[in-house]
Amino acid sequence: MKENQQGKNSNLHQAKREKNDEFYTQLSDIENELKHYREHFQGKIVFCNCDDPYESNFFKYFALNFNRLRLKKLIAMGYATSPIAGSQVPLFEISGYEEIANKAYKIEVNQVKDSEEWVFDLEDIKLLIKQNREFIKVSPLKGNGDFSAGDFRSRASIKILQEADIVVTNPPFSLFREYLDQLVEYGKNFLILWNMNAITYKEVFPLIKENRLWTGYGFNMSMVYKSPYTNYLEANRKFVRSKGYDPNDNYIKVPWVCWYTNLEHKKRHEELILYKNYSPAEYPKYDNYDAINVNKVADIPCDYEGVMGVPITFLDKYNPDQFEIVWRADANIAGEVMDCYIRWFKDKWWAPLIRWVFVYKRILIRRK
Repeated sequence: MKENQQGKNSNLHQAKREKNDEFYTQLSDIENELKHYREHFQGKIVFCNCDDPYESNFFKYFALNFNRLRLKKLIAMGYATSPIAGSQVPLFEISGYEEIANKAYKIEVNQVKDSEEWVFDLEDIKLLIKQNREFIKVSPLKGNGDFSAGDFRSRASIKILQEADIVVTNPPFSLFREYLDQLVEYGKNFLILWNMNAITYKEVFPLIKENRLWTGYGFNMSMVYKSPYTNYLEANRKFVRSKGYDPNDNYIKVPWVCWYTNLEHKKRHEELILYKNYSPAEYPKYDNYDAINVNKVADIPCDYEGVMGVPITFLDKYNPDQFEIVWRADANIAGEVMDCYIRWFKDKWWAPLIRWVFVYKRILIRRK
């Protein structure tokens, strides 16, 4: 990986090494994405299962838009080992909740009275609870076995998951594969944030190919997150300042972020306009795949009928009515069968090659 790329992605690599998984999404980023899915939430139970109810902007967004979205119920929960649990809106400030302050708990919202006093800050959460006590239930959570209280893998969380219709959250970085597997196992609709490179994970890509998962509107973004962990890289701190945040308050830059979902949206069916014509000189074939190489999504030829290898950023423009995903080509697919692979190559040559030079991972597609 190039040096500048290492710097850009350092927060994610550090999180994976140290299990520093708590990156708290900014409200503006949530609003910018969720405005495209409003029709999906009417009459639904929304579960934010990786969100301390008093720290998470996901909970704040849904609680303060409960009536506008016409939700049936909102449930949020965080886990007991969260390093900032209870630090922003301490429950002891709300009469009646002193005993469960600084513990893992869930909050269940069944109805919200509209208020002109809300201005979308932390005080709104306390005000919402005080004004809606008869409609909001706050209760402690218990862990079981290897899973602490509030962990999405705990029995209590899974029981809520079974009740929910849609899951919306930013899951723990190091547990993304396990988290997605759980959503698929229980057949849930979801809208979640994670790194763009997850596209080629063996647990993720088959779902994309089968049109069971796709990207949202926000794709390959650099975002500012609130984290309990300090970022010391000056380039990242400069980015945070450019977005109006203070890096000394533990705001960090996280690059290559995408929304992943199985909720339909309009962008997914927009036609990609193709204008270039195929020529063997401009579109060489791979040495080890019966497919041509396309360096940029905008350069996909309009008159080529065979298999094409395109960058993974293609998924931001992928229209299942226009293209078929054949498979993927990268160094980590050894043993996976595909018709376009030239089998006389040894197993170690799964990464796409052009004149014996490796090409970065590709998605193999053809036009319909």
